[in-house]
Amino acid sequence: MHQGLLSHPGLIAVFAVVVVLMLVLDLGVFNRKSHAVSNKEALWWSVVWISLAMIFSGVIYWVFKADSDALALEKFSQFQSAYWIEKALSVDNLFVFILVFSYFNVPKEVHHKVLFWGILGALAFRAVFIFAGVGLVNLTYLPAIEIAGHSVRINVVLTIFGVFLIVAGIKSWFADHESDEEKDFSSNPGARLIYRFFKVSRGYDGDKFFTVQNGIKMATPLLVVLGVIEFTDLIFAVDSIPAIFAIAPDDPFILYTSNIFAILGLRALYFLLANFIHMFSKLKYGLAVILTFIGVKMVIGPFYHISSPVSLAVVGGVLLFSVILSLLFPGKKSPEHADQA
Repeated sequence: MHQGLLSHPGLIAVFAVVVVLMLVLDLGVFNRKSHAVSNKEALWWSVVWISLAMIFSGVIYWVFKADSDALALEKFSQFQSAYWIEKALSVDNLFVFILVFSYFNVPKEVHHKVLFWGILGALAFRAVFIFAGVGLVNLTYLPAIEIAGHSVRINVVLTIFGVFLIVAGIKSWFADHESDEEKDFSSNPGARLIYRFFKVSRGYDGDKFFTVQNGIKMATPLLVVLGVIEFTDLIFAVDSIPAIFAIAPDDPFILYTSNIFAILGLRALYFLLANFIHMFSKLKYGLAVILTFIGVKMVIGPFYHISSPVSLAVVGGVLLFSVILSLLFPGKKSPEHADQA
């Protein structure tokens, strides 16, 4: 039997119940009315989502421990590695979200609603990407070849992903976020799609995506912003999804559950970091190193296996070191970023 989460349907049921329950509580109870999210509230929700992810990883370890200690440690490390990789890469995406909200002058009290619906869309898109990706990986193994007395099976997709991530890591090291501030987000494909199918009103109507003016139903600029956020997340997934395939290419549920827990906490992280993004100025270098490391792991995988616990140690160590450097040598605080908190 396949030793993944698929072999433990009860674990999948627990994940589904937790996610649905938390989403209902989030939108239907705690955030029924649009409001500006304070740092205290954002910190509380960040702790909640991270704690839930850690508890779920503990449950994974406990469930697989019945099979073997080694398998339990492997699955626990896979979840943790994929979770923290996605969480770390999300910080780059949060920077773009801040710029999008600033560009469209979105009222602070409706940021949460846009991010909530944007993340619901991400739940669906990530499922398609991850499960289709695992299926594609399984179909693209080349026949085994003998190298130095060892049987080696190279996977075409994982090798391509690996090279892509190495290039992405190098480019990320030299990336300049300040150039993003000059972008015209109204020409973003997500915005153009909304403008193509809907007539858009000139101003916002509270937290509504649609409004009626002079008897005509129209989309509001908030729907345009949502379109930009959704498209931005799709582009972001091009980097993040290949990165986690190096962790557990044969277990889509480990990848999906870790990915979803990471992005569900993205909204709280956005509000928490909006005022303090300048304090993570060196994180981009850590992310560049992580992307390059994961890419190398993918490329050399057929010849040398880097275990999940070792990968987790590398990812965690690089993240911790880059955050410490950021706190010791913070960047300059941008006034427009502060306005978005």
